[in-house]
Amino acid sequence: MNKTHGRHRPLIAAALTVAALVTGCQSGTGGGAAPLSLSGLTATADGMPDEGAGTCPLPYDVAKAGKAAGLDGAVGAGPVQDGGDPVATAEGGKRAKPGEPLAENPGALVSCTFHIGKDDVQVHTVATRTPQAIAPLAPVIQMMSGSSVDELVGYTKKAGDAKAGDAVVTDSGNVAAVRLKLDGDGDAFLLVGLGKAGAASPDRKQQVGDLAKALAGQVQ
Repeated sequence: MNKTHGRHRPLIAAALTVAALVTGCQSGTGGGAAPLSLSGLTATADGMPDEGAGTCPLPYDVAKAGKAAGLDGAVGAGPVQDGGDPVATAEGGKRAKPGEPLAENPGALVSCTFHIGKDDVQVHTVATRTPQAIAPLAPVIQMMSGSSVDELVGYTKKAGDAKAGDAVVTDSGNVAAVRLKLDGDGDAFLLVGLGKAGAASPDRKQQVGDLAKALAGQVQ
Protein backbone atom coordinates (compact mmCIF):
# COMPACT_ATOMS: atom_id res chain seq x y z
CA MET A 1 0.00 0.00 0.00
CA ASN A 2 3.12 2.21 -0.39
CA LYS A 3 3.46 5.07 2.12
CA THR A 4 -0.22 5.10 2.92
CA HIS A 5 0.06 1.46 3.90
CA GLY A 6 2.85 2.25 6.32
CA ARG A 7 0.97 5.13 7.87
CA HIS A 8 -2.37 3.43 8.27
CA ARG A 9 -1.17 0.24 9.95
CA PRO A 10 -0.83 1.88 13.40
CA LEU A 11 -4.39 3.10 12.96
CA ILE A 12 -5.91 -0.18 11.86
CA ALA A 13 -7.46 -0.69 15.30
CA ALA A 14 -9.51 2.46 14.64
CA ALA A 15 -11.49 0.44 12.13
CA LEU A 16 -12.95 -1.59 15.00
CA THR A 17 -14.48 1.56 16.45
CA VAL A 18 -15.78 2.70 13.07
CA ALA A 19 -17.14 -0.76 12.34
CA ALA A 20 -19.04 -0.68 15.62
CA LEU A 21 -20.46 2.74 14.79
CA VAL A 22 -21.51 1.59 11.33
CA THR A 23 -23.15 -1.53 12.74
CA GLY A 24 -25.05 0.65 15.16
CA CYS A 25 -26.21 2.88 12.33
CA GLN A 26 -27.41 -0.06 10.28
CA SER A 27 -29.21 -2.45 12.99
CA GLY A 28 -3.86 -5.69 -15.08
CA THR A 29 -6.26 -7.46 -17.64
CA GLY A 30 -9.22 -9.46 -16.60
CA GLY A 31 -9.24 -11.86 -19.53
CA GLY A 32 -9.26 -15.44 -18.33
CA ALA A 33 -9.03 -14.47 -14.67
CA ALA A 34 -10.70 -16.74 -12.12
CA PRO A 35 -13.83 -15.30 -10.46
CA LEU A 36 -13.05 -13.35 -7.33
CA SER A 37 -13.65 -15.31 -4.14
CA LEU A 38 -12.84 -14.93 -0.47
CA SER A 39 -10.66 -18.03 -0.50
CA GLY A 40 -8.92 -16.94 -3.68
CA LEU A 41 -8.12 -13.43 -2.43
CA THR A 42 -6.91 -14.88 0.88
CA ALA A 43 -4.63 -17.30 -0.94
CA THR A 44 -3.28 -14.43 -3.04
CA ALA A 45 -2.60 -12.35 0.07
CA ASP A 46 -0.99 -15.27 1.89
CA GLY A 47 1.27 -15.92 -1.08
CA MET A 48 2.72 -12.41 -1.12
CA PRO A 49 6.06 -11.65 0.60
CA ASP A 50 5.85 -9.86 3.95
CA GLU A 51 7.83 -6.97 2.48
CA GLY A 52 5.40 -6.60 -0.43
CA ALA A 53 5.78 -7.23 -4.14
CA GLY A 54 6.99 -5.33 -7.17
CA THR A 55 3.88 -6.13 -9.23
CA CYS A 56 0.17 -6.27 -8.46
CA PRO A 57 -1.01 -9.89 -8.17
CA LEU A 58 -4.55 -9.01 -9.23
CA PRO A 59 -5.56 -8.60 -12.90
CA TYR A 60 -6.08 -4.84 -12.99
CA ASP A 61 -5.60 -3.04 -16.30
CA VAL A 62 -5.39 0.55 -15.10
CA ALA A 63 -4.66 1.91 -18.58
CA LYS A 64 -7.89 0.44 -19.91
CA ALA A 65 -9.90 1.57 -16.88
CA GLY A 66 -8.40 5.05 -17.02
CA LYS A 67 -9.31 5.40 -20.68
CA ALA A 68 -12.89 4.30 -19.91
CA ALA A 69 -13.03 6.99 -17.21
CA GLY A 70 -11.70 9.71 -19.51
CA LEU A 71 -8.41 10.10 -17.65
CA ASP A 72 -5.34 11.16 -19.59
CA GLY A 73 -1.67 10.62 -18.86
CA ALA A 74 0.96 7.92 -18.87
CA VAL A 75 0.05 4.85 -16.82
CA GLY A 76 2.42 2.70 -14.84
CA ALA A 77 2.88 0.56 -11.76
CA GLY A 78 3.87 2.20 -8.49
CA PRO A 79 3.53 5.84 -7.42
CA VAL A 80 4.61 8.82 -9.52
CA GLN A 81 7.43 9.53 -7.07
CA ASP A 82 9.15 6.20 -6.61
CA GLY A 83 10.35 6.08 -3.02
CA GLY A 84 11.29 2.42 -3.09
CA ASP A 85 8.01 1.24 -1.58
CA PRO A 86 6.45 -2.00 -2.87
CA VAL A 87 3.83 -1.83 -5.60
CA ALA A 88 1.62 -4.30 -3.75
CA THR A 89 1.11 -5.33 -0.12
CA ALA A 90 -1.20 -7.70 1.72
CA GLU A 91 -2.93 -7.90 5.07
CA GLY A 92 -5.23 -10.39 6.76
CA GLY A 93 -5.21 -14.09 6.09
CA LYS A 94 -2.28 -15.69 7.87
CA ARG A 95 -0.97 -12.23 8.80
CA ALA A 96 -4.05 -11.25 10.79
CA LYS A 97 -3.32 -10.70 14.47
CA PRO A 98 -5.88 -11.15 17.26
CA GLY A 99 -8.03 -8.05 17.63
CA GLU A 100 -7.43 -6.74 14.11
CA PRO A 101 -10.49 -6.30 11.88
CA LEU A 102 -9.38 -8.99 9.43
CA ALA A 103 -9.03 -11.42 12.34
CA GLU A 104 -12.35 -10.53 13.96
CA ASN A 105 -14.09 -10.85 10.58
CA PRO A 106 -11.72 -13.22 8.74
CA GLY A 107 -10.64 -12.02 5.36
CA ALA A 108 -7.84 -10.51 3.31
CA LEU A 109 -6.76 -7.21 1.80
CA VAL A 110 -4.55 -6.77 -1.24
CA SER A 111 -3.42 -3.21 -2.00
CA CYS A 112 -1.76 -2.05 -5.22
CA THR A 113 -0.42 1.32 -6.32
CA PHE A 114 -0.36 2.68 -9.87
CA HIS A 115 -0.22 6.12 -11.42
CA ILE A 116 -2.04 7.94 -14.18
CA GLY A 117 -0.24 11.07 -15.30
CA LYS A 118 0.71 13.04 -12.18
CA ASP A 119 -1.78 11.24 -9.92
CA ASP A 120 -1.17 8.15 -7.82
CA VAL A 121 -3.91 5.52 -7.97
CA GLN A 122 -4.39 3.34 -4.92
CA VAL A 123 -6.42 0.19 -5.45
CA HIS A 124 -7.48 -1.78 -2.37
CA THR A 125 -9.33 -5.09 -2.74
CA VAL A 126 -10.81 -6.57 0.43
CA ALA A 127 -13.01 -9.57 1.16
CA THR A 128 -14.36 -10.81 4.49
CA ARG A 129 -16.49 -13.70 5.69
CA THR A 130 -19.40 -11.45 6.68
CA PRO A 131 -20.39 -7.80 6.03
CA GLN A 132 -19.12 -5.16 6.19
CA ALA A 133 -15.89 -5.79 4.26
CA ILE A 134 -15.39 -2.05 3.87
CA ALA A 135 -14.94 -1.53 7.63
CA PRO A 136 -11.23 -2.50 7.74
CA LEU A 137 -10.56 0.17 5.10
CA ALA A 138 -11.94 2.99 7.27
CA PRO A 139 -8.48 4.34 8.25
CA VAL A 140 -7.41 4.31 4.59
CA ILE A 141 -10.56 6.14 3.48
CA GLN A 142 -10.03 8.77 6.16
CA MET A 143 -6.40 9.35 5.18
CA MET A 144 -7.07 9.54 1.45
CA SER A 145 -10.20 11.69 1.68
CA GLY A 146 -9.46 13.81 4.74
CA SER A 147 -12.90 12.94 6.15
CA SER A 148 -13.96 13.75 9.68
CA VAL A 149 -15.13 10.88 11.89
CA ASP A 150 -18.78 11.78 11.26
CA GLU A 151 -18.19 12.00 7.51
CA LEU A 152 -16.34 8.70 7.59
CA VAL A 153 -19.15 6.90 9.41
CA GLY A 154 -21.74 8.35 7.02
CA TYR A 155 -19.73 7.43 3.95
CA THR A 156 -18.98 3.91 5.16
CA LYS A 157 -22.66 3.30 5.85
CA LYS A 158 -23.64 4.66 2.43
CA ALA A 159 -21.09 2.46 0.70
CA GLY A 160 -22.14 -0.53 2.78
CA ASP A 161 -25.76 -0.04 1.77
CA ALA A 162 -24.96 0.23 -1.95
CA LYS A 163 -25.72 -2.51 -4.43
CA ALA A 164 -22.93 -4.48 -6.05
CA GLY A 165 -21.43 -2.56 -8.95
CA ASP A 166 -22.48 0.92 -7.75
CA ALA A 167 -19.66 3.39 -7.09
CA VAL A 168 -19.95 5.59 -3.99
CA VAL A 169 -17.66 8.63 -4.11
CA THR A 170 -16.53 10.59 -1.05
CA ASP A 171 -17.33 14.30 -0.73
CA SER A 172 -13.63 14.96 -1.32
CA GLY A 173 -14.14 13.56 -4.81
CA ASN A 174 -10.95 11.49 -4.92
CA VAL A 175 -12.06 8.19 -3.34
CA ALA A 176 -14.68 5.69 -4.52
CA ALA A 177 -15.85 2.34 -3.21
CA VAL A 178 -17.63 -0.41 -5.15
CA ARG A 179 -19.12 -3.54 -3.60
CA LEU A 180 -17.90 -6.57 -5.54
CA LYS A 181 -19.72 -9.77 -6.40
CA LEU A 182 -17.95 -12.81 -5.00
CA ASP A 183 -17.90 -16.37 -6.23
CA GLY A 184 -19.29 -18.05 -3.13
CA ASP A 185 -19.96 -16.65 0.32
CA GLY A 186 -18.52 -13.46 1.77
CA ASP A 187 -18.52 -9.71 1.27
CA ALA A 188 -16.05 -7.72 -0.82
CA PHE A 189 -15.21 -4.16 -1.82
CA LEU A 190 -12.90 -2.34 -4.15
CA LEU A 191 -11.64 1.01 -2.88
CA VAL A 192 -9.92 3.38 -5.31
CA GLY A 193 -8.12 6.60 -4.46
CA LEU A 194 -7.04 9.00 -7.23
CA GLY A 195 -4.67 11.82 -6.32
CA LYS A 196 -5.15 13.97 -3.25
CA ALA A 197 -8.25 15.17 -1.44
CA GLY A 198 -9.60 18.56 -2.44
CA ALA A 199 -12.51 20.41 -3.93
CA ALA A 200 -13.10 18.13 -6.88
CA SER A 201 -15.28 19.24 -9.76
CA PRO A 202 -18.39 17.21 -10.62
CA ASP A 203 -16.57 15.94 -13.71
CA ARG A 204 -13.64 14.74 -11.61
CA LYS A 205 -15.92 12.97 -9.15
CA GLN A 206 -17.59 11.25 -12.07
CA GLN A 207 -14.21 10.14 -13.39
CA VAL A 208 -13.20 8.69 -10.03
CA GLY A 209 -16.45 6.75 -9.84
CA ASP A 210 -16.10 5.55 -13.42
CA LEU A 211 -12.51 4.46 -12.76
CA ALA A 212 -13.60 2.43 -9.75
CA LYS A 213 -16.45 0.78 -11.66
CA ALA A 214 -14.17 -0.05 -14.59
CA LEU A 215 -11.59 -1.66 -12.30
CA ALA A 216 -14.30 -3.55 -10.42
CA GLY A 217 -15.53 -5.01 -13.69
CA GLN A 218 -12.08 -6.48 -14.31
CA VAL A 219 -12.12 -8.77 -11.27
CA GLN A 220 -15.67 -10.11 -11.32
